[in-house]
Amino acid sequence: VQLVESGGDLVQPGGSLTLSCAASGFPFSRYRMSWYRQAPGNERELVANISPLGGTTNYADSVKGRFTISRDNLKNTVYLQMNSLKPEDKDVYYCNVIYYSVNYWGRGTQVTVSS
Repeated sequence: VQLVESGGDLVQPGGSLTLSCAASGFPFSRYRMSWYRQAPGNERELVANISPLGGTTNYADSVKGRFTISRDNLKNTVYLQMNSLKPEDKDVYYCNVIYYSVNYWGRGTQVTVSS
């Protein structure tokens, strides 16, 4: 299993970013995918997840209405569209899948929100 995140950047408050996670090594379209984030010294927290066919999504209260998770099962890619970014959204964002009861993570992509 390999998960490769991309798209992190420095953005001003109120700005937008789209993160991508390219997945391989497992039947992508059969598994729920998740985005987590983690700040130094903090626990990793769930941001959003999406069901295998994309019909069901869940979001942390802190990002509801601002972030949108989506997936393209033909491209084996999951996305996180982030709008109205706030300084507190500054974190390393990780892609996650649980495959055969094992948590797999990418290496993360850094999002910095600052003026």
